[in-house]
This record gives sequence, C-alpha cells and structure tokens, in this order.
Amino acid sequence: MIMEKELLSSLFKTEYSKIIAVLCKCFGIANIAIAEDIANDSFLKATEAWSMHGVPENPTAWLYTVAKNKTKDYVKRQNLFSVIITKELQNRVTDYDEIELDLSVQNIRDSQLQMIFTVCNPVIPPEAQIGLALRILCGFGIDAIADAFLTNKETIHKRLLRAKEKLREANFQITLPAPGELNARLEMVLRIIYLIFNEGYYSATPNNILRKELCLEAMRLNYFLLENASTNTPGVNALMSLMCFHASRLDARTNATGEIILYEDQNRALWDDELIAKGNIFLIESAKGQEITKYHLEASIAYWHCTKNEPANKWEKILQLYNQLLQIEYSPVAALNRTFALYITSGKENAIKEAEKIQLEGNHFYHALLGYLYTGMDKIKAMAHYQKALLLAKSEKEKVILQNHINQL
Repeated sequence: MIMEKELLSSLFKTEYSKIIAVLCKCFGIANIAIAEDIANDSFLKATEAWSMHGVPENPTAWLYTVAKNKTKDYVKRQNLFSVIITKELQNRVTDYDEIELDLSVQNIRDSQLQMIFTVCNPVIPPEAQIGLALRILCGFGIDAIADAFLTNKETIHKRLLRAKEKLREANFQITLPAPGELNARLEMVLRIIYLIFNEGYYSATPNNILRKELCLEAMRLNYFLLENASTNTPGVNALMSLMCFHASRLDARTNATGEIILYEDQNRALWDDELIAKGNIFLIESAKGQEITKYHLEASIAYWHCTKNEPANKWEKILQLYNQLLQIEYSPVAALNRTFALYITSGKENAIKEAEKIQLEGNHFYHALLGYLYTGMDKIKAMAHYQKALLLAKSEKEKVILQNHINQL
C-alpha cells in the first residue's frame, strides 16, 4: 500500500502535467477545467484500482489508456462534442469513438512546451503565473504551492481560479508564438522560470524537499526550451547555467536542522561537481549570441562563486559583473549583493556607505548585512540592524541565526 501511494505520488508529478498539456491542446485552453477533471479522474481510478488489484505492469501506459477512455466518456456524458472540440478536430472526427488523444513522446513534449507559453502569459499577474505553472506544468498540489508561497490553501485556490478565468476569457491558442513575437514572449517565460527557481533557492519555507523540488522543476521547464530549436537561445542557456551553478550548492547551504550556512562557511565537498560542469557548458553555449542578458551576468557571478581554488581576483571579477548587471537592470537586491563584494574588495566603510544608499528598510537581508558590516565598528548600530532584521524575518531558522548574532554582540 505504501509503495502504491509513493508510485502514484511520483507519477502525479511526472504524468499529470503531460496529460493536462495534451488535453488542453486538444480542447483549447478555455476548457482547462475539463482537462483537469479528466486528469484527476484518471488518477482517482488508479488509486482505487491499484489498491484492489495491485500495480499494473506498465503504470504509465495504464494511466494514458484510462485518460483516453475518460476523455471519450466525458465528451459523451456532457454532450460537449460540437462545442469544445476545435475546428481542426471537427474536420477529422465524426464519431465519439474516433477521439484519440495523441500521448506520443513527441506530442507530449510539443504540448508541454506550448503550454509553458500559454501559462506564462501577460494577462495573468506574475504570482498567479507561478502558481499556475507549478500546478499545471509541474503537477504540484495546492498544499505544496501554499507552502512554497508561505500562505494558505484558500488563497492559492482563489488565485488559480482567477488565473484560469483570465485564460478562458482570452482563449489563447496553445501554440508557440509567431517568430515576430517569440523573443518578447520567451523573456516572460524565462522570468517565470527564474522566479520559480528563486522560490526554491531563496525560500523561507523550512521544507528542504519542497525547496529542492521547486529548483528542479524550474530546471526541467527550462530544459523544454533548450530541446526546441526556436527557443534554444543564448538567454535560455544562460538561465540554465545560472540554475546549475546555484543548484550545485543546494546541499551545502543548510545544516542538518535546516539553518542557512553562509557562503564562506559552506563545506565545498558537498558542492555537486557534475552540476558545476554542466553550468560551465551552458555558460559557454550562452556566449554564442550577441546580446548580454541579466541571466548571462548572474550566471557568470554564480560561476565565480562555484570556483573552489579561490583565485586572487575572484571578488574583483564578481564586483565588475555586479556593476554591469545593475547597468542592464537595476535591482535593489542585486545592489545589496554587490555591497558584499564591495566589502571584500574595499572594506567595511565603503560597503556601509553603498548599502545605506539602497534604503531597503523593509528587507531583513538589508538589515542583516548592515548588522554584519557594523559588527566590530559600531556595536549599537550593529545591534539595532540585527534587531530590525529579526522583526522582519519570516523563517524561524533565519530568526535563530539572527538571534545568535544578537547574543554574540
């Protein structure tokens, strides 16, 4: 029984999004609710049948067969044949029994890629895009999405309903954008993948398994883009490089109790050399274009963070890259990260001057950094910033670290 539950959970993560993508391509994005019903019913039948008769020899093929049959049954039962089937299918199909979902590897891959562009759509707010991507493209449950956003299930449920309603109203075709629109739409897709990865990498949730899953799902979505010639661009390679470098240090970023380990204190033996090597390959591929994106620069910064031999000019290189990054796209968080590189290269006084210009008063990282920089220079200011950081921090693990700094002072 335990094995069946684990298998179903694993299959839900891998196959749910595939079935949804093919169904939505067949019925249109306006009928995404129907696609979800069919997919959910297929997994419900698997739960019931496998608990009674055991797991079939080929569980994935079994699920696909059930999904195909459920599709035929659903269309018959709801009498929606003439309403929901696309014109293209109406020209080919004249009988309910002729409806055949194409669950071939190639069509699944194409459908999932097209669904990425449909879900990462400017008609939906970014937070809703991330939530919908996690649900529809990654097969995350509502509970997991709520945990990722540190909010409740009801909020996520409402957010997803509004996003689906927006898609229904717009009724976008599930297809790759036209060549003239591709670059602009691809930038939006990369932004959402980047945000999903960051939800895992910088998440305040104490669930380490969830954090890793978010990072891996972002990398999987990005890989779909790499597999298609029209979307395998330098920017896509740069983002993949960035995620590989960051993911290589995931196991070293927290200790056994889940507390964050600062970069300089990480056990480098825990860094994943294979992911670092892949990051290098994607970084080289990203250099083949003419444009330098923020992903190129962030990947280059991450590359230097993953160098184990500590070259003498490492932090000077990182500082130069941050300078370029802020010129391309200013971000207070990037400016804050630059301040740490400035501290290494130019000392605390220069770093404090630059940090205080950023004025991120509502950000606990801002106050934590200033607390760190003022330590040894001005105990009162160091204490004040650490206390502000403690009030603003959401994660209990971060609060423990900040309290330790306060106690040391």
